[in-house]
Amino acid sequence: MSIVNIAAYKFVTLDDIATLRPALLERCNALDLRGTILLAPEGINLFLAGSRESIDAFLAGLRADARFADLEVKESLSDDQPFRRMLVRQKKEIITMKMPVIKPADGRAPGVDPATLKRWLDAGQDDEGRPVVMLDTRNDFEVDVGTFDNAVDYRLTKFSEFPDVIAAHRADFEGKTIVSFCTGGIRCEKAAIYMRDIGLEHTYQLDGGILKYFEDVGGAHYQGDCFVFDYRTALTPDLAPSTTKQCFACRAVVTADDQRSPDYIEGKRCPACVGNKAGATAADAADTAAAVTATSA
Repeated sequence: MSIVNIAAYKFVTLDDIATLRPALLERCNALDLRGTILLAPEGINLFLAGSRESIDAFLAGLRADARFADLEVKESLSDDQPFRRMLVRQKKEIITMKMPVIKPADGRAPGVDPATLKRWLDAGQDDEGRPVVMLDTRNDFEVDVGTFDNAVDYRLTKFSEFPDVIAAHRADFEGKTIVSFCTGGIRCEKAAIYMRDIGLEHTYQLDGGILKYFEDVGGAHYQGDCFVFDYRTALTPDLAPSTTKQCFACRAVVTADDQRSPDYIEGKRCPACVGNKAGATAADAADTAAAVTATSA
């Protein structure tokens, strides 16, 4: 597999986005990289793919900036380029929580590394004998692709729902060690800070998220794959692209079994679209666009 895929983020104060954004876009285009870089006053979040030489050159240049010198990267490989274009976008937050008092750049909650977490899960408790609760901070459709055994899942539709949901269920976590986790670590970093702030003192974030866990210890205590936001859709615990796809029309997760259904047409519709008005409308729009393209050709 010749394409290197990287995911990375860092919470760090950025006050030069107006100049940083075009500079990063120019650099990525020159290296023939594709993906997305998000910039906000609170930091950077990036997903990029390209050749080994181009990825290494980009990271060397980025880390030459003292603010990104310690940027940690999660890496996987693929046969094909999983992104269609290169975007560098400015946002209010690199991950939207709508809690301006949560500022990871000012100090993060304690983390737990994958090897230690696996040991805790093997034992069913942490080093101090407290039961360990795995808390999934991702959206519902991501969780449906795979998650840790017995993880708490509040069926979030967006991360900004997290604070209210946790506040309402605070009592459920008393006396337990909580490990918040997400794909690459960015959401669980904010989540762990918030939970500490509301008095849940035994809260940790999984350093590097699920992808780093896969990289370090494999799929122990994890069921399924990990959803990723590119055209691979999901990665297996050995960090290879899975057979899971995402519907172009309704964005539902489409398993290998779903893909064998007569209701599944890649790039147009899936079984979840059937009986779903919004999905059906999107599928019809995709069919119309395809027909127009074919006629124009």
